[in-house]
Amino acid sequence: MTDVSRTVPFTVAKRRRPIAASKIAARVILYALCALFLLPIYSMVTSGLKTPQELGAFPPTFFPQQLAWENYELATSFIPFWQYFGNTLFVTVMSTIGSVASSFVIAYGFARFDFPGRTVLFYSVLGSIFLASFPVVTLVPLFDFFTRLGWVNTYLPLIVPTFFGNAFYIFLLRQFLVRIPAEILEAARLDGANEFQLIRLVVLPLALPAVAVVAVFAVFNAWNDFLGPLIYLQDQSKYTLAIGLSFYKSMHDAQWHLMNMASTLVVLPEIIVFLIFQRAFIRGIAAGAIK
Repeated sequence: MTDVSRTVPFTVAKRRRPIAASKIAARVILYALCALFLLPIYSMVTSGLKTPQELGAFPPTFFPQQLAWENYELATSFIPFWQYFGNTLFVTVMSTIGSVASSFVIAYGFARFDFPGRTVLFYSVLGSIFLASFPVVTLVPLFDFFTRLGWVNTYLPLIVPTFFGNAFYIFLLRQFLVRIPAEILEAARLDGANEFQLIRLVVLPLALPAVAVVAVFAVFNAWNDFLGPLIYLQDQSKYTLAIGLSFYKSMHDAQWHLMNMASTLVVLPEIIVFLIFQRAFIRGIAAGAIK
């Protein structure tokens, strides 16, 4: 007779070896891809800490031989960096509030209210995503509209449209809200909660992961926006960081060590925002916010 106690462990071990090898290979590939994506960021950060002489040396150094921390002060003074930073922060905060609040209310209406033509209206909203993908199509009509309102050279064209919802954000939130069990909402209504209390006390806490996803997208979209400020802002004192750095590069000799340091300072708030909302962002994706 065959010794079962000896053959079973050998069989299990034989099956585990390919699984362990596949896991190691997958991790190696993921680490390699992460390093590939982080390489430009690493180059930007290290180049901002090099002297002009070292930055132009060949072959290039992988790490600064002498950390030029004075580049930080020079990078924030060769343009009105903090003024542009404040302008960008103001536009980003207001745009994020408008995008999240309006998109959440509209998505809640599509997810929880049954009214005639709801499906047709929802698909019409989704169809507007294609217009957003080609901003050149709406560029001239919007500029003419805002000119007639006297909003050119103000932040209003960059902020006010966000309070009317974003089709992509509405879709993300709506897909999450329809998954909330109707029994929870009915129980809250039986306890005497009105619609506003229902949204504030029940729906919003359950939808926080999806709201975090939308908030992160809205922050990145507003912070990195270049076309909007380029078209509507004419006064240099109102420039955002994206357009301010670009104009300096086109009007002066590019000092790459300062440009890289300034670019690092521009990217740093986005990294901080993502790290703060990272757990909620991942929960929102895992719960089916993007589906």
